[in-house]
Parts: sequence; C-alpha cells; structure tokens
Amino acid sequence: MPVPAPVTEALLLIVTLLVAGAMAGLTAGLFGNGGGFVVVPALLFVFGVLGYQEEGLIYVAVGTSLATIVISSFRAAVTHHKLGSVDREVLRTWGPWLILGVGVGVYLASLTDARGLTLVFAGGVGIYSLYFLFPTLLDKYSFSHLPSGVPRASLATFLGGFSALLGIGGGTPTVITMTLCGRSIVQAVGTATGVGFIIGLAGCLGFCLIGLTQSIIIGPPGSLGFVNLPALLAISVASLITAPMGAKLAHDLEQIMLKRMFGIYLIAVSVTMFVTSS
Repeated sequence: MPVPAPVTEALLLIVTLLVAGAMAGLTAGLFGNGGGFVVVPALLFVFGVLGYQEEGLIYVAVGTSLATIVISSFRAAVTHHKLGSVDREVLRTWGPWLILGVGVGVYLASLTDARGLTLVFAGGVGIYSLYFLFPTLLDKYSFSHLPSGVPRASLATFLGGFSALLGIGGGTPTVITMTLCGRSIVQAVGTATGVGFIIGLAGCLGFCLIGLTQSIIIGPPGSLGFVNLPALLAISVASLITAPMGAKLAHDLEQIMLKRMFGIYLIAVSVTMFVTSS
C-alpha cells in the first residue's frame, strides 16, 4: 500500500529538521559557533518544500536560527563549563556590548529588504569560510591579553550586530580573538558557546518583536514574529542531543581537517545564496 504524499512530505520535513538540528548542535560544541550556518540554509530549504516562496522567508530563517542557537549554545556551554573551559569573566565584560550590537543588528535587519539580507548572509558566510579553510593563517599573530576598554566594546558590539544579521552565534570571531590572545583552543571554544547564548537570546527576542510589527504573515504557521516555533522545537530536540557530543569531541579531536571540511561547506552555502538571490 503506497504511503500518501502528505505523509511522505511530512516525514521528509521532520527528518530534514532533525538532521539540521543534529548538525547545528554538533558544530556548536565542536567549534563554538551556534550552528546558524547549518540552520539558516536548512530552514530555507524546508520552507521551500512546504511551498512557501515569500521573499521574507529569510527573516524567519534568521530569527528561528537565532532561537535555536539559544538551545544549542546553552547545552554546549553547560558541558564546556563542567569541563572547566568557560571563561565567565569574558562573558561578563563582553555581554553588555554584545547585546548592544545585537540591538543594532536587528534594527538594521528591519530596514533591509529580503534580497539585501540574503546577500549579507551569503557574503558573511563567504568571509567566515576563509578562517575554516585556512585555520592556521593567523597563527603568526599574537597578543599579550584580550582587548579591553574601547577595543573590547567596539569588537563585541560589531560581533553582536553582524551575528544578528546572519542568524549565527558569533563563535568563530570569539575563538579567533581568544586564541590570538594566548588562550587555549578548548577554552576559546567553550567561552564562545556562552557568547552564542547571549547573542542568540537577544537576537531571537529582537526578531520576534520586529516580526510582530509586520502587517502580513510571512512563512509557515506556528510563527511568533519571525521565529517559527515548530521548526525551533524539532531542531532544538536534535541539537540538545548532539551539542554535548561536539563539546566532548572538541577536547579530543584534531580540528584542522574538520575546520577545512566545514569551510568547503560554507563556500557552497555562500555561492548557493548568491545565486538564489540574483
């Protein structure tokens, strides 16, 4: 007896969301990023399969991605904290500036059209891919301590704003900054999961608010502003399982090859987004 098409479609969507969540959680734990590079493209694909073709779907994908980062980053941060690799002082001093930056980023997103936001995402992913493809490129540079004062405020504010626009947790710049300043890669990744939690929480609240001000409904049902709750639930369930795995693997695996493989994936995502926005 053949399986009805709606059932097959529903199973495909559930499996896709679970896989995206699993990969998001794994990368959150491994690299300290919130998984947005995986979640945003996956959500755009899933929404397309559902038949939603509105230009504004990029807002729902970014907003929902930030919401999933709250879950995956928190779970990974708890594991890293138990392993002693979270610098709470960094989170305390960077936190206010990260939140300020997120506010600026959400405001800019509200002023940007869908194509512009898609291009920002594609360009940002392309820039981030360089670090993963050439992870040792910055090894020759080093600093005696983490930035403080105006440099810290400027870096954290920019990081929060740029991450909010891309729907990511800002883990990669955090890892780069901390390792260049003499911190171990394990501590950098662990602290970056906390940064992702701060950015994700502030960002998803912001996208909820700007979405609620819209007079039209964008995306599939079950959305609160620009955050789709069913997608958030499915992705979060999977990421809760895999985030601790990634955190533990970060303590055990040689990450150079893993980073390069992830860099290739990011290039593919960037090119695809540029093509679809043209």
